[in-house]
Amino acid sequence: MVKNFKASDLRTIPNLLSFLRIVLIVPFVIFFLNKNYIGAAIILVISGLSDAFDGYIARRFNQVTDIGKVLDPIADKLTLFAIMVCITVLTPVVLPVMIVLIIKDLLMLIGGTRLLKKNIQPPAAKWYGKVGTLMFYFSVCLIVFLKAAFNYDNPVLSLVLLSLTTAMMIFALIKYFMIYYSLIKEQKNQGKQ
Repeated sequence: MVKNFKASDLRTIPNLLSFLRIVLIVPFVIFFLNKNYIGAAIILVISGLSDAFDGYIARRFNQVTDIGKVLDPIADKLTLFAIMVCITVLTPVVLPVMIVLIIKDLLMLIGGTRLLKKNIQPPAAKWYGKVGTLMFYFSVCLIVFLKAAFNYDNPVLSLVLLSLTTAMMIFALIKYFMIYYSLIKEQKNQGKQ
């Protein structure tokens, strides 16, 4: 599925950080469901920082790999899905927002899979995708922190924060769709030549 796969690519720092984010899902869910919100928030901060740094390190030290272009969004999607489920358990009022986020992520997964089937590499994460992810981490960390530190659970605040995050993620989805469409169109044009 990945064009230029090399086993050594799995050992690059950015790809190891993506693996770390996947591994961190388990302790996050355990902490969260056991109401250890501080532990869950610490795990989220570590996960969010690793997500912020992997792309920077990949570009700065020329460690961008084809496997990384696939692994990074998979780590993002799995982490976001785990967070969505946990937050919905904590604050059921956010369920409609979570449904929008799940649909958006499924559409991106389907689009990425379709590109791979056409032997087109999905684009690396763009700034708007990263901003949407960081907004999600910030919103969730704030909700969890308020619950853990002050036992403050405000469904309206949760809904506002997650709605702003959803708006950013929908913007990112539209931008990624435009890239997806141009890649498909470019391949069709090359096929006609």
